[in-house]
Amino acid sequence: MKPYDDCIYCGGQVEERLERIDYRYHGQLFIIEQVPTGVCRQCGEKFFTAEVAKRLERVASEANQAIRTVAVPVLSL
Repeated sequence: MKPYDDCIYCGGQVEERLERIDYRYHGQLFIIEQVPTGVCRQCGEKFFTAEVAKRLERVASEANQAIRTVAVPVLSL
């Protein structure tokens, strides 16, 4: 069984890659690396399996185990 169906937006083929994800949890922004992500080869839309989505939430909730911290500029248009 394939972990990902075709893209629900454009119908393109979705392949798994390890991506860096910007993830928001309780109003905070986290950057999570090495996330198994389904990426559409045609439009670039990203998808997660249910297991990965649960792991993302768990990792963000345990933010005291961060491997490093970066400053992020905030801009206004």
